[in-house]
Amino acid sequence: MNADDLLRRAGDLCDRVVFEGDRSLLPDADRALDAVEAELALTRGRVLHARFLDDRVEDPHELALFERACATYEALGDLGGQARARFQIGVYHQVVRADNAAAVPHLERSRALAEQVADGLTRSYALRHLGIAAHMAGDLDDAHAHLEESTRLRRECAFPAGIAANLVGLAHVARARSRPEEAGALLDEAEALAGSAGAARIVGQIEQARAAMR
Repeated sequence: MNADDLLRRAGDLCDRVVFEGDRSLLPDADRALDAVEAELALTRGRVLHARFLDDRVEDPHELALFERACATYEALGDLGGQARARFQIGVYHQVVRADNAAAVPHLERSRALAEQVADGLTRSYALRHLGIAAHMAGDLDDAHAHLEESTRLRRECAFPAGIAANLVGLAHVARARSRPEEAGALLDEAEALAGSAGAARIVGQIEQARAAMR
């Protein structure tokens, strides 16, 4: 149920309470509004994170928004919402704070929750960033495995920009394994996918990767 549907449901329940006098409907209205507020907090936090990726200035509200969303989803028993919020908390620690030790438990929890609700896209995001953490820790086997599984899920979701981003990561892993030809092939595929998806940021990452591998 999307935000519009949830707001409509809350309003309809309020009308029924007013006209029918059945106060037992109010908790359902509260739950519908809580779900809207959780989604709003999560999305507002994502906006702040997207802004950080451009200006690299941390906003002190970002983490609080993700934590509020996660707590609300948990209270609602919404495993899918928790998976998405846990992922964002993990990414905050990894990308904004450069703290993989704090990030990994949240990313692992996100992956497990996403698997429970068959949310392949969120699982692919968690696996990608677990792969990044493994690469930074020097565990190339785990990095490769996580990124490969993330890429498989993204192919299933028909997410070309996301596939391209992962292929760049896999190219860096291949380079670290002294496999330049494999890295080049991965970047070629990434470039084609990113170009078709209009993913200019990923195209820039591909160019940087090629320069680093010369």
